[in-house]
Amino acid sequence: MKLFTALLIFILLSVQVGYGQSIKAYTTAQAHSHNDYERKRAFVDAYEQQFGSVEADIFLVNDSLFVAHNLKDIKAERTFQALYLRPILEQVQKNEGSIYAQKDIPLQLLIDLKTSGEETLAALIKELKPHQKVLAPVGMVKIVVSGNVPDPASFEKYPAYIYFDGRPEVTYTPAQLAHIGLISQAFQKYSSWNGEGPLPEKEKKNIQKMITQTHDLGKKVRIWATPDNINSWKTMMALGVDYLNTDKVREMGDYLRTAPR
Repeated sequence: MKLFTALLIFILLSVQVGYGQSIKAYTTAQAHSHNDYERKRAFVDAYEQQFGSVEADIFLVNDSLFVAHNLKDIKAERTFQALYLRPILEQVQKNEGSIYAQKDIPLQLLIDLKTSGEETLAALIKELKPHQKVLAPVGMVKIVVSGNVPDPASFEKYPAYIYFDGRPEVTYTPAQLAHIGLISQAFQKYSSWNGEGPLPEKEKKNIQKMITQTHDLGKKVRIWATPDNINSWKTMMALGVDYLNTDKVREMGDYLRTAPR
């Protein structure tokens, strides 16, 4: 009987691992603050929750980088340096080289280029270059560029601390793949599910296939515009999505800290 029980537990654990990353393994380090800059306390709310990833859209205007969702929303005080770069550097200094007091938690900063990719990226690199020691692959802050990204053929000309947000439908060469820091896709590419009840089986399998293929490349997955509720979060965790997309930073933080393990 004991042998049968042990075998049953082994099978259940094997199924769980085969299906995706175990739900109990998730912490706020796997949470992504979507359009983080739209929060009243940009960066701060997600940082206090110890989120592993935050997202900022940037525009290049008159040689300065501003954080906003649309050009019309730009305000003089809401620069990339003020909202993100300076607070990040302050925390790294405070934590003696780490972004968080808990030294093993990195931070992914997903930067969505809204204006001309080449010019905006050049301006971003100019701002980041003096601080490259705190950036991956050396430091604990990983810059991943999304939006108006350059052609993959030109990835190799950019500094090692600049990674790019890839797409699952694009085939990258091994050299290009080395510069991919994340692979993302819109949830609507796979499903119109609203987060209520179970995710339809066919759609679940399509998402799982994409996740498996991405993990086989050694890359992490983010799916944006997923339904933003507990049922959806649990579904994404069961599928093995690496970064849980949310606009509900505090709610997800509370859930991931208190959910049954």
